[in-house]
Order: sequence, then C-alpha cells, then structure tokens
Amino acid sequence: MVATGAPRSITILGSTGSVGRNTVELIGADRSSFVVEALTANRNVDRLAEQARRLKPRLAVVADPSCYQELKSALAGTGVEAAAGAEAVVEAAARSTDWVMAAIVGAAGLAPTLEAVRRGSIIALANKESLVSAGDIMVAEVRQHNATLIPVDSEHNAIFQVFDFEQSANVEKIILTASGGPFRKRDLAAMADVTPEEAVAHPNWDMGAKISVDSATMMNKGLELIEAFHLFPVTEERIEILVHPQSVVHSMVAYSDGSVLSQMSEPDMRTPIAYALGWPKRMASPAPRLDLAKVKNLTFEAPDPQRFPALQLARDALQTGGGAPTVLNAANEIAVQGFLAREIRFLDIARIVEQTVAATPNGRLASLDDVFEADEAARRVARQLISQHRAAD
Repeated sequence: MVATGAPRSITILGSTGSVGRNTVELIGADRSSFVVEALTANRNVDRLAEQARRLKPRLAVVADPSCYQELKSALAGTGVEAAAGAEAVVEAAARSTDWVMAAIVGAAGLAPTLEAVRRGSIIALANKESLVSAGDIMVAEVRQHNATLIPVDSEHNAIFQVFDFEQSANVEKIILTASGGPFRKRDLAAMADVTPEEAVAHPNWDMGAKISVDSATMMNKGLELIEAFHLFPVTEERIEILVHPQSVVHSMVAYSDGSVLSQMSEPDMRTPIAYALGWPKRMASPAPRLDLAKVKNLTFEAPDPQRFPALQLARDALQTGGGAPTVLNAANEIAVQGFLAREIRFLDIARIVEQTVAATPNGRLASLDDVFEADEAARRVARQLISQHRAAD
C-alpha cells in the first residue's frame, strides 16, 4: 500500500511501451491505492484496450487517428471513453491528476509532458527529450507551476534518492554509471563491423532497439549527462561517468566530507518506477532482491573516449547550449535509424551526429515551436548526410 487516505490519481502517457507496461503491472498489484484517469498509446490498440479493461481508466487515447474506430470497438461496453490523435494525447495529459507517468518516446512526448507539468502534478519522467531537447523550457515551467519531477531512468532515479537538495553546496560531484554496453571490450577496428543484431543485444537490460544502440555507442550516457545537468544543481564538469558492467550501482553522489552515497538494486525498471509511484513514501515491488554475496564483485572503469566519442559530443553540446542538445538528440535518432536500416555502419553514427551539429544553425530556444524547428532542421541535415554517405559507398 502506498499510503492511507484517498487513492492517488494516475495518468500514464505511453502505457504500452516498456516503462508503461511495468507501471501498469505495479498499479494492477495495488489497485486500492490508485485511480487511473487516462492511458495513452501510439497505435498498439490491442494492448491499450487490455490495459483499459484491467485498470478501468476514464479515458484511453491512441495517438494514431486511423486507430480510433478499432479502439472504440475494443472498449465497447467498458464505460471507458476512447479518443485519438496528438491533440487528444495532450488533452489526456492536461486532466487533473496527482501523478503522471511521462513515458512517450521521442519528440512526440514533449507537448503532453509539458502540459502535465502545467497542471502542477508529480511527473515521473521517462521521456529523455523533455530535458535533452527542451531542458531550459521544461525546468522553467516546473518552477513556475510548482510541479515535481521524479526521474525514472535508473541512473537519475538513483541520484534523486541519495541527493541532499538542502545541502547541494556540499555535493562535490554526481557519478553516472554505465554498463558499457555489448562492446565495452571490443577494439575500435572490430567495432567498425558491428551489426544491428549485435548492437541491440544488451548484456544486462531488456530494452528497445533504439535505446540498445544508444547504450552500445554510449550516447545514452551522453544524453543522461544532459538530463542530469537539468535535474540536479551541479555544473557540467561535476558530472562524472564511470563504466560499471554489473549494473548494480545505478549512480552515486560524492559529498565534501568524503562520503559517496549510492543506490543499488538488481537491473529491473520496476524498482525506480515503484519509487516514483510511491514517492514520498515507498511501495512494494516484485523486482528481484539484490544478493551481494551472489554478485561478489563490483567493478568500475573510465570510459574510452576514442571508442565512444558520443560522450564528448554530448558534453560539447551541453557546453554550447542553445539548440545544440536538441540537434544532437535529433541527429542521433536519425543516425541510429540509418544504422538499424543498414544504411550506415556502427561507427558512422557518431560521425553523422558530429557533422549534423556542426552543419545545423544554433540559436536560443524560447518555446516548444523553437525546439521543434531545431529538431526538424537537424533531422533534415542528418538524412542528407546519410544519403551522401550511401552515394559515396
């Protein structure tokens, strides 16, 4: 049980993805503690309808308008309202609730996440783009509307759990841990021949193809560095990245007295999601329990900047500011798509990103429209670079 008293009202944006499904599982195991207001999905009608029948939300929304009739038919007789389209997703996010899971992947999650922030809700943030592409805008809106951001990424959630915000001046640095991905020990020459199948085979986590490739290039850690900069009151140079292959220590905070606090658990997303669902209290989770005697060894090493240039690209974008992080993120999405489609090779991903950042005009982002314009400009440049690469081959 999360708490005594009234149940917490919940909306899940992106309920059919990995984070969304885990959130549904946790809510389903503690139904008396939650009332579900809305569920949204992109186009997975079957799973959305099954979740709606289970959790009985007031509203279920599919982002793809062509799926509306299918969803409406699937929910006939349930009492759950059906809606479709991008505007309907934003309207779902605007409904008054205590807590919103923001788990829509990509730029499509920006507008609904921002709308939930403007309601002053607790936002469980699993949408990287909100802080990577629009960090200054999002943080300003959070402050203005007195919303609460609780990161769901295991690394940022770990920092959130051990970061003393009342004594932030005594924080020397935060340390983001990285598994190192499947190519942690592969030499640079061999990485040139990596296949998409190899890149998506993550050693510790069960993730989608895009984020698995990001882990393989370590761009995911670069994006997380940018997120951490916006989430916690530390400067860029006080954010360190360490490779920790066991994925047990999810991140650390180092203090001025020499103390280093960490959060540890088995690599299971249900742990940080349960923390966010129950916050400021804790709730039960079925995630496996950590057995340190079984793990035995915890190791750490610095990432190799030659084999993983994406880390420095992310630092450079953060230092440049303006639209540079937006461009970095958009270019990486296009480059990863190109790699998965076998249009470019693995090491070309970082090259395409670097060239796109250099070729795309950078300016101040004052609104989401500015973010979307920078995002689309970067995608055009990245696609053109990939086309040129194919022609050269």
